[in-house]
Amino acid sequence: MNRDSSLYTILYASVMVILVAVGLSFTHQVLSDRQIANENIDKMQQILRSLRINASPKEAEAKYAELIKDAYLIKVDGTKVQGSEGLLPTDAAFRTDIAKSGEDELPVFVANVEGKVVYVIPMTGKGLWGGIWGYMSVSDNGSTVYGTDFGHDSETPGLGAEIVYQSFRNQFEGKDLLKNNDFKSIAVVKPGHSVADRDYVDGISGGTITSKGVNDMLLESVGKYKGFLLKLNADAGN
Repeated sequence: MNRDSSLYTILYASVMVILVAVGLSFTHQVLSDRQIANENIDKMQQILRSLRINASPKEAEAKYAELIKDAYLIKVDGTKVQGSEGLLPTDAAFRTDIAKSGEDELPVFVANVEGKVVYVIPMTGKGLWGGIWGYMSVSDNGSTVYGTDFGHDSETPGLGAEIVYQSFRNQFEGKDLLKNNDFKSIAVVKPGHSVADRDYVDGISGGTITSKGVNDMLLESVGKYKGFLLKLNADAGN
């Protein structure tokens, strides 16, 4: 075939486009699988941190499999969605994003830590510049916080971004979400301030809006689990 002909140019260009498209498609597929795997491991690390366990990416899967004994979806009234049980990242609880799923079905993770049953629930909210989120682990009485983990998209370094630090997270340990058989949440207040009707922690100095975002996230996002928490509390005889 004449290399100077228009037909040769068209055929050559077509072949190159096909080869590049196949290469890009293959690369995307390989990287997409790796990206999903990394996201799953990061989520496992967050859940583990809410259980007061820091695990490296290499340790996360094994530690998660060791501690998480069950996972399922619940309805707003606290009852389990039958058939939603499963521990794999492809199962319902793990892949449900409460920021997108609304209030119809909520994920719960059941852990056994040092012989104690602890329930882990996700949280999502809004900070100063973007989304904030986290996980909260609650003792089997449905009220006492065992641990927390928080994350953010773009909060200000040295200010609102400090919600990820252990010094902030540790304040929630031992606080109660329920008072007098009702969900009260945990207030995040300005340092030195207090509230009378519920447990509280100090917010971030200089991070007022992010602190308020955490407060609202606890009240609204964790509040979606009110029926579940009250049911646990009643089952515990409280």
